[in-house]
Amino acid sequence: MKFCLIDQISEIHPGERVSAIKCLTLAEEYLQDHFPRFPVMPGVLMLEAMTQTGAWLVRVTNNFSHSTTVLKEARNVKYGNFVEPGEMLVVKAELIKMDGNLASLKVSGEVAGNVAVSSRIVLESSNSSGTDEPNETDLNAIRVLKLQYELLNRQQASV
Repeated sequence: MKFCLIDQISEIHPGERVSAIKCLTLAEEYLQDHFPRFPVMPGVLMLEAMTQTGAWLVRVTNNFSHSTTVLKEARNVKYGNFVEPGEMLVVKAELIKMDGNLASLKVSGEVAGNVAVSSRIVLESSNSSGTDEPNETDLNAIRVLKLQYELLNRQQASV
């Protein structure tokens, strides 16, 4: 199952930082099991939301040159508050360093100004071709990513 844990990119500055929003609703399927009487967003999905947010920053910074951007490392993951249905998780990612296909970021998620999660992550970008030159499969995946980005960044683009 693939989760899109970002509803909107509210601000992006390529090479610097990004801010995104996840509105948690009771309709999220995983909340039925986590937990039935006290539904909260699982910590691993908060980390995934930060990863997805950081990946958009990396993609835009690199002009969508890779078809895949994945979490390689998460350090100092700290959880502070629960995210409950009806709340908005504001996810921020700041680019610390780019080294080849690796990007180091400082990431956090806040609810009503209170830190719910924070970490330092390393993302790795690649193509299925195994090189920096995308093949046809990569180009198709990149086209889909660009369309998703347009949808997520629609508010920003219309300003």
